[in-house]
Amino acid sequence: MNRNTLGRTGIEVSALCLGTMTFGTQTSAEDSHAQIDRALEAGIDFLDTAEMYPVNPVRPETTGKSEEIIGDWIAKSGRRDEVVVATKHSGAGFKGARDGAPISGETIPGAIEGSLKRLKTDHIDLYQFHWPNRGSYMFRQNWRYAPWEQDREATRQHMEDALGALSREVERGTIRAFGLSNESAWGTAEWLRLAEAGHGPRVATVQNEYSLMCRLYDTDMAELSVNEDVGLLPFSPLAAGLLTGKYQGGEVPDGSRMTFVDTLGGRKGARAFEAVDAYLEVAREYGLDPVHMALAWTVQRPFVASSIFGATTLAQLEHVIAGKDLVLSDDVMGALDRAHKAHPMPY
Repeated sequence: MNRNTLGRTGIEVSALCLGTMTFGTQTSAEDSHAQIDRALEAGIDFLDTAEMYPVNPVRPETTGKSEEIIGDWIAKSGRRDEVVVATKHSGAGFKGARDGAPISGETIPGAIEGSLKRLKTDHIDLYQFHWPNRGSYMFRQNWRYAPWEQDREATRQHMEDALGALSREVERGTIRAFGLSNESAWGTAEWLRLAEAGHGPRVATVQNEYSLMCRLYDTDMAELSVNEDVGLLPFSPLAAGLLTGKYQGGEVPDGSRMTFVDTLGGRKGARAFEAVDAYLEVAREYGLDPVHMALAWTVQRPFVASSIFGATTLAQLEHVIAGKDLVLSDDVMGALDRAHKAHPMPY
């Protein structure tokens, strides 16, 4: 499997990343540990989690459980130096951490200490802000996000304060690199500008939704990524399972995400299913597994550092591993672009 560097940090990771947001709800601790072992065996050494995980559904009482499960694996296996661990600081509105307080220079040290304790480690390789204080275009909020309502100077002051706190954590050795999530081009550029002005660590990565069904990143964010060495870590590269085809024809498999979140976070709809049909047709035409095709497409995008997939079961992980080295031909990539042009913005 290919390996890529996270921004300018020198930290190398596998081109696929094991997402852990179901660890502790849909995926038991025992199965979670088996997944980490199997992922490592297959060359996948990058783990992504967050203090607010697990999800499906999000509950305050399960906050941090996914980190705890990873921490138990680290303690039991003694293999901390074999994995790159990324986690996230929850932001404004999430009542499961700090009663919904926004990210700030004051909350960062305590949030990091909490994650370190749960992860049973002395450092976090990539520490990410889960979403901006000012709001985001992500999660179908692009239809109503109003950047003209922002207080620009307050946002910049927040960024400076946060970078100062992160800088102190880097000096302490608790974090190695800094990343963003659910960010915009302007926001990422501003974090970069302030870092270059000496306020703190440079942004290494951005974790935004990206898949054949959600290609917002292809516009201004892609240009920023390639010119500023800020790698994308796509989440939901299978469009919350839509691109597997398992939900076509009204099917809802037992234990699937749609049994817990009926709308798939706003992704479910007639236009989405029509788009999936188009992508499944490409897979059939070229004799490809749709899961392998969708993941390979993200990995081959020039600005992607590592594509984050989730596997509820070990069998699903094995399915992904079977296609981990797939390289799509130019003909397939062209067919996928044509399907996208025919079905833009399906949700």
